[in-house]
Amino acid sequence: MSGQRIVVAMSGGVDSSAVAAMLVDQGYDCIGVTMRTFPTGASPSTRKAHGCCTLQEARDAQRVAAELGIPHYLLNYEDVFQENVIDNFLDEYVSGRTPNPCVRCNQFIKFDALREFATRMEASHVASGHYARINHNRRWRLYKGQDPHKDQSYVLYVLTQEQLAHTMFPLAGLTKAETRETARRLGLHLADKAESYEVCFVPDGDYLKFISTRRPDALRPGPVRHVSGEVLGEHRGIAFHTIGQRRGLGIAAPRPLYVIRIEVASNTLWVGEEEHLHRSRFLVKDANWIAFDRPPDGLLCEARIRYNSPEGPARIHLQPDGRLEVELRSPQRAVAPGQSAVFYQEDEVLGGGIIEKVLDTPAMVGARAAKENGGP
Repeated sequence: MSGQRIVVAMSGGVDSSAVAAMLVDQGYDCIGVTMRTFPTGASPSTRKAHGCCTLQEARDAQRVAAELGIPHYLLNYEDVFQENVIDNFLDEYVSGRTPNPCVRCNQFIKFDALREFATRMEASHVASGHYARINHNRRWRLYKGQDPHKDQSYVLYVLTQEQLAHTMFPLAGLTKAETRETARRLGLHLADKAESYEVCFVPDGDYLKFISTRRPDALRPGPVRHVSGEVLGEHRGIAFHTIGQRRGLGIAAPRPLYVIRIEVASNTLWVGEEEHLHRSRFLVKDANWIAFDRPPDGLLCEARIRYNSPEGPARIHLQPDGRLEVELRSPQRAVAPGQSAVFYQEDEVLGGGIIEKVLDTPAMVGARAAKENGGP
């Protein structure tokens, strides 16, 4: 709608820059916003690193805004980012869980704090470069993006009805290649800029260094045990390991070994072979539903247990305390507490939540599979 005011979240990358250019080209009154989330005390080298929300990205966003002739704001969300994203990231790893900071950033920063800014600026919507689709059919609904290689619906399941009503995803129907072509057509200087994949506050990808520097108490050695009970070695700290991890265990074995369970109470890292990684039942907490206020008990859907994994058939059982018991039709590899489980029906995101606890063991999974295959 020509003249309608939109706040555009501009990270300095191709996607968000293309969104700003597209909306300006369509006649919207755009305001560019870059969120400053640099960790307190970050070194100059960290602040200048390429990656989401770094100083260089902010400068790129500012230049694009100038090219488009729109106002640009650099807003300081350092404190709220530290509290809701970085501190949570550290707490989860120290507790033996594997968090997804992008989900938390979307929940508390991009579609919460930024929405408050948009309201103050009398803007009707916040627009971002996410590859996902929003539609309205009796209620606001969320769908996968057109490009299966760029679909970001998994990290958006936390959006509420109110947030979806005031959010725009202009890249919903485009592929990444089409987005770059659009950026070229609209004259953006960074149409061919490379993408950044690392966590923004760990730009060098060294999680061990990041965690140990900020939580030195995480460096607490403990035993590494095989599923047979045999002690194979010693780990540096459970915070430095995730379910499904193979490298960095420091153990010599005739077959590849993987982390299959992290036992916080005894500070034990349990390892096993590939066949020990698969699970089919787990609990989910902090569920957010988009497709309905409350799902029917026994809901059949497709569940995705991490960002890059495929969905698998699942049934959801509602628990009296609000948690969900998820039962997968086929066991999936490396179900990790702390990660998000997101539920789909075809392309629609029904909702999701945080994996709290795995309920079955390798022996239980094996027994169930044998029974299904005609065993005793």
